[in-house]
Amino acid sequence: MNTRTSPAPVCTGPASADRRSLARRVAGGRPRDPRWARPALLGLLAGSAVLYLWGLGASGWANSFYSAAIQAGATSWKAFFFGSSDASNFITVDKTPAGLWLPELTARVFGLGPWSVLAPQALMGVATVGVLHATVRRTLTDAVGESTATGAALLAGVAQALTPVAALMFRFNNPDALLVLLLTLGAYGMVRAQERAATRWIVFAGCCVGLGFLAKMLQAFLVVPGFAIVYVLAAPAPLRRRLWQLALAGVGMVVAAGWWVLIAAAVPASSRPYIGGSQHNSVLELALGYNGFGRLTGDEVGGLGNTDQQAGWTRLLASELGGQISWLLPAALILLAAGLWTTRRAPRTDPLRAAFVLWGGWLLVTGGVFSFMRGIFHAYYAVALAPPIAALAGLGAAVLWRRRRERGVSAVLPCAVAVTALWSYILLGRTPAWHPWLPIAVLATGLVGALGLAAGRLSRWRARGVAVVAVAASAAAALAGPAAYALDTAGTPHIGAIPSAGPSHGRPGWMGRGGHGGPPPGGLSPAGRGTGGLRARPGGMGMNRNPGRGGLLNGAAPSAELTALLTKGSGAYTWVAATAGSNNAAGLQLATRRPVMAVGGFNGTDPAPAPARFQQYVAAGRIHYFVGDGMTRGPRAGNGAGKGASHYAQHIGEWVRTHFAATTIGGTTVYDLTRPRP
Repeated sequence: MNTRTSPAPVCTGPASADRRSLARRVAGGRPRDPRWARPALLGLLAGSAVLYLWGLGASGWANSFYSAAIQAGATSWKAFFFGSSDASNFITVDKTPAGLWLPELTARVFGLGPWSVLAPQALMGVATVGVLHATVRRTLTDAVGESTATGAALLAGVAQALTPVAALMFRFNNPDALLVLLLTLGAYGMVRAQERAATRWIVFAGCCVGLGFLAKMLQAFLVVPGFAIVYVLAAPAPLRRRLWQLALAGVGMVVAAGWWVLIAAAVPASSRPYIGGSQHNSVLELALGYNGFGRLTGDEVGGLGNTDQQAGWTRLLASELGGQISWLLPAALILLAAGLWTTRRAPRTDPLRAAFVLWGGWLLVTGGVFSFMRGIFHAYYAVALAPPIAALAGLGAAVLWRRRRERGVSAVLPCAVAVTALWSYILLGRTPAWHPWLPIAVLATGLVGALGLAAGRLSRWRARGVAVVAVAASAAAALAGPAAYALDTAGTPHIGAIPSAGPSHGRPGWMGRGGHGGPPPGGLSPAGRGTGGLRARPGGMGMNRNPGRGGLLNGAAPSAELTALLTKGSGAYTWVAATAGSNNAAGLQLATRRPVMAVGGFNGTDPAPAPARFQQYVAAGRIHYFVGDGMTRGPRAGNGAGKGASHYAQHIGEWVRTHFAATTIGGTTVYDLTRPRP
């Protein structure tokens, strides 16, 4: 008997329709989307991933200070929670620990190595691009239509991805990558909250900012004024409801920021590591002092003392930061002003105007603080400005394109393009020996784009080809400079604590490409404060005076002989070695994979351990060696110890030299603390 297989029944009900709708969304986006929207977004994310991941391992441990802490957290859950520099939990890094948690988990799963340390940062960069794209597109869709909104969102996403300092920090293991992602998620939450006065979304935004505090402390709160103003002024709800919702968001922010602080403060000092960066073993002192108001006033106890460098209105445009972040900054300010002007008569709850206030508040407050802060400031901090600049570029371009035929508005977009091209020409001119043809090409292309946009208004865009050429030339001129810098950044290994994006334009003699005059890279002063963060050739050790050890801001790998000495019998000791400064300790710890005590913390200025306590550790046989003598006489004047520098490291070093004999291993001075001097 023949049996015939019946065809499978065809579902025609609501469930089938839902599945077909989902399939369409996965393949091509939402029903109203232009066909190219989803492929373009996927291309943007894929391109960002390639830029941030390609050749990532060439930088090795990048910032060895944080890499050593990741090694510790991947070994000890206590070190994971507190952000300790070593697995024996002597001292923490000088930040709250959230920026370490994801790479520490990655290192636990995949093993410790440059990729497990740096890949999470790159993926956070790709996520930031995606969130910014979604935020800009959501804001613009109803105002300018699907096609224009999609194009503007792509422009914002590309601008974010190609910002040179973003290409640097999303390939580096400082905590800034997590901070920027969380703040961008917070901005997305604010856009969703403002649309319908949604309580859950504004609480979500507050929690994102609070978690940002756990990444980089008070810097996260710089976006709060803009976020709060937007909601109070523009949310579609009665004022009383807006205020209590804002209060709930504040509670969410405090809880997200404060839970770790509360636990860390409640644990007795004897049961936790010393809080690095503080002078009294206090998390609140770290948050409000060294990493807080001290950064604004310059009164930083235990800081490096590099204050007031290029502070003022032009700091973001000056030699240190110009090539890092400012390529689209003039255009962003022009488009912010134009966006607020064109939406001045919109209803109070207009989402488009609210978005301009949101991103503009972020840019102006954070940029103003960065410009005038008198304490420790490094150029890579400016990565926090990349999202608002990129968002304003996308929003402003879309609004002005939509209203390009209106008198009084039509000239603004060509003006912004021309200003951007001219500023790119100036920035590229700061490295005249690096692709010398590029400044002229960018300027010429930008002027063609600006003239095309202006001519298009006069002819009412009867020739579609003129519009296409004008838009393409304008985009190319705006993005060519930062793209060139970003590609150079991605192709150059970076090590140390103070990295710098783009081609080097330091004085001859500084490592890295360039040598074209001007200040040294990485935000270092002409006096030469600091030794880390220099763009290094593969295998290079930065500016270390002693090839066997790291400088104050860069932990170099020890010699094979020294590594073998430290690891032999290391299981019998709590710390295989002690040395002055966290970066010196980091190089030893990453080589040996054993805890190393960082005397004095990051700058060598923390009062930990007390000399008597150190002597007790030695008497109990808990420390095997003391390594190096270059910093045991106290921080070098050339590096700047800052106000209130601790003399504990100096006293400990003098005691070690007096009581224990020295030997030289691989060019490094080593004291065996188990063998007193006869």
